[in-house]
Amino acid sequence: MYPEEMVKPMRAELTDAGFQELHTADAVENAIKSEGTTLVVVNSVCGCAARNARPGAKMSLDNAKKPAHLITVFAGVDKDAVDAARGFMFPFPPSSPSIALFKDGELVHMLERHHIEGRPAELIAENLKDAFNEYC
Repeated sequence: MYPEEMVKPMRAELTDAGFQELHTADAVENAIKSEGTTLVVVNSVCGCAARNARPGAKMSLDNAKKPAHLITVFAGVDKDAVDAARGFMFPFPPSSPSIALFKDGELVHMLERHHIEGRPAELIAENLKDAFNEYC
């Protein structure tokens, strides 16, 4: 588990942008199963989360259509919450960072680490905006 003082600014990068941070499996399940669209960011301490995933997720919100619910869980910190989120992302293997869009509890769009790593945040944002335009 990562120390809280290390992950606090990484958490804040998303929560300051409007994401709700979830820490329990029940909270994740309730959020994902809620009506409408839910964007889930599995946050991470890695460089691709800092350079690509978090900035891309935040940039994607500058769009006419966007998810009704924004949630985040932190890999290596909130184990139960992350495990619950990843359970909804099946059949995709666990990866962090990752970003998933759900509609009425069903997975409709997924970005795994290999879609994030080495790609600019702007490209990730455009990918997510396309998904928002289709599903939101």
